[in-house]
Amino acid sequence: MKSVRAVISGRVQGVWYRAWTENEATERGLSGWVRNCSDGTVEAVFSGTEADVDAMLVACRTGPRLARVEGVVAEACDAPEQRFSKRATA
Repeated sequence: MKSVRAVISGRVQGVWYRAWTENEATERGLSGWVRNCSDGTVEAVFSGTEADVDAMLVACRTGPRLARVEGVVAEACDAPEQRFSKRATA
């Protein structure tokens, strides 16, 4: 199992990035969460098999159709709760 905390920057708020992330992570069977941050980034935690987490990070570099992702920075973290969810803005 692999768990990472990712911060996604660019035009990632107001373009359905959180909902897209929740759908993509759920389809991959990942646990974790996603939220908007007050600095304009999106923060997410993904936990699952190494292959599924790595594939999710690759997908995050593109995001939904209206997003313009400038960067994805990921670091190892502790495993989150069992199902994937959206959280309130931090």
